Amino acid sequence: MKLITSSPLRNRYFFLLDMVLLPFAAYLSFWVRLDDLPTGTALAGWFVLAVITTPVHIVLFQRLGIYSRYWRYASIDDLLLLISVVSLAMIVATPVAFVVASITPLALVPRSVPIIFFFFGLAATIGPRLLARLLWHRNTLKRKRKGDGNGTMQRVLIMGAGSAGSMIARELRDNPQLGMVVVGFLDDDPLKHGMHIYGAPVLGNRFDIPRLVHEYNARCVIIAMPSAAGKDIRSIVELCERTNVKTKIMPGLYELLDGKVSVNQLRNVQIEDLLRRSPVQTDSAAVHHRLQGKRVMVTGGGGSIGSELCRQILRAQPAELIILGHGENSIFAIEQELRRIAPPTTKLTTVIADIRFAERIMYIFEQYRPEIVFHAAAHKHVPLMELHPAEAVTNNVLGTRNLLNAALQADVSHFVMISSDKAVNPTNVMGATKRVAELLVHEAARQSGRAYVAVRFGNVLGSRGSVLLTFKQQIASGGPVTVTHPDMRRFFMTIPEAVQLTLQALVLGKGGEVFVLDMGKPIRIVDLARDMIELSGLQVGRDIDIVFTGLRPGEKLYEELFVEGEEYERTSHAKIFIARNAAKLVPKALADQIRILELAAFRDDTAVVLRTLHRLVPTFKQPAPAPMTEPKPREQAVGEPFWRRHIATD
Repeated sequence: MKLITSSPLRNRYFFLLDMVLLPFAAYLSFWVRLDDLPTGTALAGWFVLAVITTPVHIVLFQRLGIYSRYWRYASIDDLLLLISVVSLAMIVATPVAFVVASITPLALVPRSVPIIFFFFGLAATIGPRLLARLLWHRNTLKRKRKGDGNGTMQRVLIMGAGSAGSMIARELRDNPQLGMVVVGFLDDDPLKHGMHIYGAPVLGNRFDIPRLVHEYNARCVIIAMPSAAGKDIRSIVELCERTNVKTKIMPGLYELLDGKVSVNQLRNVQIEDLLRRSPVQTDSAAVHHRLQGKRVMVTGGGGSIGSELCRQILRAQPAELIILGHGENSIFAIEQELRRIAPPTTKLTTVIADIRFAERIMYIFEQYRPEIVFHAAAHKHVPLMELHPAEAVTNNVLGTRNLLNAALQADVSHFVMISSDKAVNPTNVMGATKRVAELLVHEAARQSGRAYVAVRFGNVLGSRGSVLLTFKQQIASGGPVTVTHPDMRRFFMTIPEAVQLTLQALVLGKGGEVFVLDMGKPIRIVDLARDMIELSGLQVGRDIDIVFTGLRPGEKLYEELFVEGEEYERTSHAKIFIARNAAKLVPKALADQIRILELAAFRDDTAVVLRTLHRLVPTFKQPAPAPMTEPKPREQAVGEPFWRRHIATD
C-alpha cells in the first residue's frame, strides 16, 4: 500500500500507531465485554475482528485522505472526517467479521463487541492526532510568551468578534512568526462581552478603545468587520486616531469575493473603507451558471472596470475569455495576472483592436464568436472630451454601434454596456455620448429581442480617472489639494461593487433595460479631500490646504441616476433599480441622426456635433457657472435626488 510519507507531520508514524492501537482497541473491547481477559474462542474472535477491521481502517484512511491531513492544524472538519471514516470502516468490517466468525468453530464475536470497539477505535485514532495538535499548540504558546516577554511581539486588539475576527486571531496564534499577539477583542454586541475566542477575551465595545489601548499597551487595532458600513469604520478610525494607535483593516465584502479571510489581507485604512456601504446581495450562483462554459468578451479589458470584470468572470470558469482593448500595455498586464489564476478549462485570448474600426470589429466577432459581451471601453474624462468632442463621438457612440452591429451579426445572446450617471441630463459631451450609446443598446434590443442592456452607476473609487488619484498625488507632493467647488457632490462606489452590479444585470436583463444601483446619498468632494488628508496623518490648514478652483468645462454640482420619463422600480435586489421602458424613449430616425453625427465627427465639426447631440439628447445643456459658497458642515444632510423621493420604501 502506497502511503503519503512527505506530509509535514510524517503521517507514516500515524499509520504505524493505527496498526498497533486498532488491534489493541479490539482487545479492550473483548475485555470490557467479558469482564476478563479474552481466552479460547473469545481470543480467536478478537484475532478475527482485529485482522479484518484493521486493514479496512487503514485502506479507508488512505483512500479518503486521513493520512494526507496536516494534523498540526487539525480543525473540527478534520475531526468530523475522521469520525465519519471510522464509522464507515465499522459498517464495512463488522458484517465480514461476523460471517468469518460464524464459519470458524473456534472463534466467537459477541454482538456488542463491535459497538464497544467503535468507541475504542475512535479513541485509538483520534487520541494520537489530538495529542500532536495539543503539543504543537503548547510549543507555540511557549514561543509566543517568550517573544512577548522580550518585547518582540506586537500587542493587538481586534475590533469585531465575528467570524473574520476569529479567523485573524487563529492565524496570529498559529503563526508567531507574524510578530503579533492578540490581547483582546472588541465588539459592539454586549452579548459577546466576557466571552473568550482562541484564548483572548472580548473586553468591550468600540468606545472602550482609548481605555483598553492604554490598559493593555496595545500597539495596533485590527478592524475585522468586512460587512460594516462606512460610518462605523469612520467612527472606529476616529477613536483610534484620538488614541494614537496604528490601525489595520480587513477588506470589505466586495474585495473578499471568495469569502476567505487572511492576515495577508490586512492593510492600512483607505478612503474606500470610510465610504463603504452595506453590500448589495447578488445572486452569484445565477451569474456563475450564466457564464460557465461560455465564450465571453470584455471590451476595454485593460481598464479599471474591464480588468475587474475579467477577474470576476474568470471565477465562473467560462470556456473562453476574450480580452479586447486598444492599449497594449494594459492588456498585457491583465493577461499576465489572469494566466496565474485562470482555471485549466478556460482559454484566455487577448485582442488588440480599436472599436472605432467597424470592419476590424466585425472580423474579430466572426473569428471568436463570443456569446456574451461586456462593453466597458469608453472615453470618460469629462474636461478632455469637452475639448475633443469628435473623439468622444467616434469612441463612445460609433464604437458602441460597431460592437452592436457585430454582436447582432455574430448572434451574441447577451450584451451589457457600462454607462454612467453623467448620461442623465448631461451637461458635458462625455455624458451626452454615453446617453446616445444607451439609446443604441436599447434600439438593438428592440430590433433583435435579445438581452441587450445598460448598467448605469456613479464614480468608481480607484479607477484611473478617479479624483482620488489626483488627491493622492497632490498630498504626496505637499499640496495644496484642489477641489472645484465646495458644494460639489458625487455618487461613489468601489470597483468590485460596480462589477458585481454589472454581472447581476447579465442575469436580470431581458432586453432594453437600464439597471441602476441605489448608491445612497452623494458624497461632498471637499469631505473626501479632508478624509484623505487626515488618513495620511496630516491636518487640513496646518499641513495641507484645500483650494477651490471653480467648475471645469462640462461639470455640474450634482449627478442624477434616472432620466425623466423612465419608469423605474426595484428589482428582486433591494438596492438595484431597473428602468424597463428605457427602449421606448429611443428617438425616431436614430440611425439617420447617428449618420449625421458620424460625418460631423470625422470632419471635426464641433458645432454640428453639439447640435446633433442636442437633437438626440434634448436634456443635454451646458451648465451655468455655479457661485462659490462657503463649505457647509460635514454633518448636514444632502437632499435626496428626485427619483429616490418617488420610490416607496420597503
